[in-house]
This record gives sequence, C-alpha cells and structure tokens, in this order.
Amino acid sequence: MKDKKIVIGILLAIVILIGIIATIIIINKKSEKPEDIFQTYISLINEQKYEEMYNLISEKSKEEIKQEDFIKRNKNIYEGIDAVNINIEITNIEKEKGIIKITYNEKMSTSAGDISFSNTAKLQKENKEYKINWSSSMIFPELRNTDKVRISTIEAKRGEILDRNGEQLATNGIISNVGIVPGKLGENKEENISKISELTGISTDYINSQLSASWAKEDTFVPIKKISATNTELKEKLLQIPGIMINSTKARVYPLGEEAAHLIGYVQPINAEELKEKSGKGYGSNSIIGKSGLELAYEDTLRGINGTEIYIEDENGNRLKQLVKQDKKDGTDIKLTIDSKIQKQLYEQMKEDKGLFVVMEPKTGELLATVSTPSYNSNDFVLGLTNSQWETLNNDNNKPLYNRFTQSYCPGSTFKTITAAIGLTTGKITENTTFSYSGLSWQKDKSWKSDYITTLTAYNGPKNVQNAIIHSDNIYFAQAAMQIGKETFCENLDKIGFNEQLEFPLTLRKSQYTSSEKGITTEKKLADSGYGQGDILVNPIHMASIYSAFANNGNMIKPYIEYKENKNVEYLKQNVFTSEAANAVKNAMIQVVESPSGTANDMKITGITIAGKTGTAELKNSMDDKESGTLGWFDCFTINNSNGNDLLIISMVENIQDNRDGGSHYLIKKIKTIMSN
Repeated sequence: MKDKKIVIGILLAIVILIGIIATIIIINKKSEKPEDIFQTYISLINEQKYEEMYNLISEKSKEEIKQEDFIKRNKNIYEGIDAVNINIEITNIEKEKGIIKITYNEKMSTSAGDISFSNTAKLQKENKEYKINWSSSMIFPELRNTDKVRISTIEAKRGEILDRNGEQLATNGIISNVGIVPGKLGENKEENISKISELTGISTDYINSQLSASWAKEDTFVPIKKISATNTELKEKLLQIPGIMINSTKARVYPLGEEAAHLIGYVQPINAEELKEKSGKGYGSNSIIGKSGLELAYEDTLRGINGTEIYIEDENGNRLKQLVKQDKKDGTDIKLTIDSKIQKQLYEQMKEDKGLFVVMEPKTGELLATVSTPSYNSNDFVLGLTNSQWETLNNDNNKPLYNRFTQSYCPGSTFKTITAAIGLTTGKITENTTFSYSGLSWQKDKSWKSDYITTLTAYNGPKNVQNAIIHSDNIYFAQAAMQIGKETFCENLDKIGFNEQLEFPLTLRKSQYTSSEKGITTEKKLADSGYGQGDILVNPIHMASIYSAFANNGNMIKPYIEYKENKNVEYLKQNVFTSEAANAVKNAMIQVVESPSGTANDMKITGITIAGKTGTAELKNSMDDKESGTLGWFDCFTINNSNGNDLLIISMVENIQDNRDGGSHYLIKKIKTIMSN
C-alpha cells in the first residue's frame, strides 16, 4: 500500500512538472519580443516559406492582401531577382501609440549584385502576440502595392575554347529549337504527335504535358526538343508534320563533338545546389555553368557575367527607381596547346576501341592531343538527353563517360625503361651488368614456392640492360629491381612524382607503386614491380612527363595545355636521372624500333628516328581488379625530327586478349598514321 502511494505521488509530481514547463513555454511564446518576430519573418524569406510569413502579418494587413496574392508577390519578387542571404541589422526600436517601430538596415545578394537599404517595420499586438503591419514597402522601402519590380538582362558571351591554331573547340553558336503550334496539329493530332515522338525520341507523355500546360494556347510555340542546327535530315522530316515549327536559338556548340568530349566537357543550366554554392558570384537561376572537362576547370575564366539591372516600375510602366545595376562582362577565351588535326586523327583510329592517346611535344611539354575512347558527344548534353539516352550512356559496358587519360593503369613493360634508368642513375646496375638465368621462367629460390617470373622471348647475346629493353625481358628487370633494393627503388619513384598530385586543369589520378601503408611488402612484389606489374599504376600524362626525361638528359618536362606564346622550358622534375642513364635508355629504345629483333621493329619509318617501348599488362582500375582483361601499351618519341616537330606519344588499348593483332602492334599501326604525315 505504501509503495502504491509513493508511485501515485511520483506520477502527480511528474504531471505538475509537465504543467509548469508547458506554462513557461506558453508564457515565453506569448511574451516573444517584437524584434524576435521580425527576425523570424526575415529568416522565413531566406527559406522561401511565404505561407508562414503570411501567418506573421496583422489582421489589418490580411484584409488588404489575400494569402494567395501575398505568396505570389513575395515569391515573384524575391525569386525573380535571385535574392539570397538576406540579413538585417536592427538600429533602433521605439514604441508609439501601441505600435512598435523597428528601424533596420537590410542587405541581400541578387543576380545583379548586392542591394542595401534602410527601412522601418511596424508591429502591433493581436491576442497577446506581435504581428507585422505589412505592405510592399517591407520588400523595398520605395515599393508601393501597385508597383512592380523588374529585371532586365544584357547577355554576356561565354569565352570560347580554341586549339593552338585558333580552331574552335567550344563556341557560342546556334542550335535549332523544335516546337509545336497546338492549333496547327490538324485532325490527326494523336498520329502527328506519335510521329514527332518517334523522330525526336521525346515521349508522347512529355509532348502532351507540354501542350496541356496552362500557358500553351492554340497559336503558342511550345518547345519540345533542341537539335543540332546541322541536322538538316531530321529537320526536313519534322517539317513535313503539321504543327511543327523550328526556330534558331543561341547555345554552346562543340565542333569536335565526340573527338574531344572528355577534354572539353560541356555546359548545362545551373542547378539549385550549384546556385547556392555560387551565391554572391553573379549567378542566377537561368545561368549556364561548366559541368565537366575544361568547361568546368576554367569556369571562372570562361563565364560571362550578364549585365543586369533591377528597378521599380509603376503600374503605367514608368521607371521609378534603380535598385542595383551590374555591367556586362564577357568571358575570356582560352587557347589550348591541342592540335585539332592530331586529336581528330587519333580519335578516328581508336573510336571503336577502349583506349587512350596522350601526345606531347617532348621538349616543351605542350599537350597536342588527349584522346579517350569510346566517347560521348558534348553537344548532346547541351541539347538535352532523353532518359533513354542517359540510361544508354550510363549502362554501356564500354564506359563512354569514363575519362581514361585522367586515370592510372598498370603500365606493364613500358615501365622497364624507368627501372633501367633508376638502376643506372643510382649505380645499382651498369650498362654492362648481366644476370645469369636460362629459359623463359625464373624464381629466386624455393622460398617463392610456385611463384615464377616468366618472359616471352629467348634471345642471343648478353643479358644486359640494352638487350633486356630491346627484347622486353621480364626476368632481367625483375632481378634488376631486386638488386636496386626496395628502399632505393621507392625513393627514386617518389623522386619522379609517384604519390604526387600532378598539376593540371583536370584532376589526374596519382601514380603509385603500392596501395599498402607498408609499401612494397614482399620481394616477389618488388620483382614484379621492376617490369611494370605488381602494384604499379601510372597516369598516362605523368608517364609522358617521365618519358620526356629520356629526351631531355634526365629532366622531366612539365606537361601543360593552356597555350603560351613564350615557350620557355619548364621542368616538372630536374635531374631525376643522370644524363648518361637517360641517354643509355634512349639508345636502347631506339634499337627497340631499329633492330630487326626489337619488339617494335614494325614502328620503323624511313627518315624518322623513333625511340619506343612496347608493353602488355593486366588491366587494373583498382588493386583488387582481377577481371578486366589485358592492356596493350606503346610509348614512343621522335628524335630531332626533320620537320622540327618532335612528338612523344603514350598509347593504350584495353582487352587486347580479344585483338588478333596484339596490343602494342595494334597501336603502332594507328600511331604511324600521324608519324607519317
């Protein structure tokens, strides 16, 4: 019984406590300060909660403006000028005949710049709560209920992207806008809509939803699809359908389309998240913004800032007051080192394959081409992809959206030149160093159990560094890496930029020799690394820089893509290899092409000296990737070309197990097309 009384007592105490808390909350709410109500009102503007704003205005104000009209007026003005970050600073509060007057300074960011002004809000008590006496002057002091806020825009030009010869890679051009005039669809309306859907790839549901929009009248042009201005065949077919109208509109155009999509990228309308992120930088809800590639990387340079004026106009159309004005500022053109001719030639050679080309001038670092295949068309993103097109791109097993030249891959035998240069530079091996082994497989001792290093070709002559490069001898470079030693090997890979972020407008994946915090963990893994397997992954643009050291007496040129009139040489890394080591490797690479027994003898071109290295490797998009097939590589550079234009080329093709020509030799055929021109 005693316990029961205790429980009841506790419950009563809890009930009383809850009552006290509730009373305090109610009292606090009823006694909320007028400035707190006003601050809440301002925060609701920022959150675009217009209905809740209406709940804070007085009954007298509600008699003068209905909720629907209040919401519409505030929404149209604030969102029409892209008002964000609305802040107030209260400077004075006074009470006069039951009215609280709050004087404040207000500042907001808009599509035309910042607007600042001083204003006064009036609040009065209704049912023990403060309410705001609202009129349009709460938005801007000079704004009357019959006035309008207008915005006028002078469109700025986006900067163009040009190649080294002034050829347009991204330009401000014209596209065709396909639309329907509903009243002219004729008696066979459904049949005609079906034909339009079939030709444009736009669903009939979407077309009908556009035609049934509240703004669509019988004589209205209802846009349904943007198409290329050069697509004359499609336009001719569409114009045979009653009700179709096609007009021209300005848009971003990419003359090379698929040929340079991964490099150039594309623009699209800004989204809500981007608009919030770019707040205060002159972007509006109708802005176009770079979404990928160099369009994104050079957004701040390329973008034009529209000339915008926000002003108040009376009911008769007379301009009353300018609130803010921003002058037009056109974007700046970007000129690239890219050569459109080489870019197009190599894309045509590789467009049916999964692969890449990086072409660079070895003495200057100018990138002349960066090709990734298969590709997509940048223009499609500007014109607008249908759901079907987007799903096709995303679900394509060949990954056309995947930019291969920004990734890193297992380099296979093309890495042997690097092992050789490290060994010769550090003195761990010399040009006369030979290793003793016979046959096509080798292991250090029985501790390796069933693990062997294998090579493909037996050859006569000493097993020295030159012959090992010429014949692409895996066993030699496995033993060379072991003789160099893990510590020296890794230190020198770090020296040439492994595990570093290469400076480039597009984000390039770092080259690496291990994914383990402990580094190269086993002797066998070190041996495999020596001939470009193990955990070695190299970015193709980084590899171009490393290979340039063989053409520049041991100095790695810095790759760049923004054209410079003054071609002063800039090195990424200096003295990474000794001059003697770099030239010894270069001479061996020349024999890879020149020697009848060299692995790239089919690359030989009369009158041109070429240093090259073939390679085959397991494809590794990640360290655990075991199912992606095999890569074929061919890396080369010309030496003192008679036309004065030396080229360094890094090339790769995936899945060479399906290619009867073999990876390196398949690539050689393609590279010879530009070397011979």
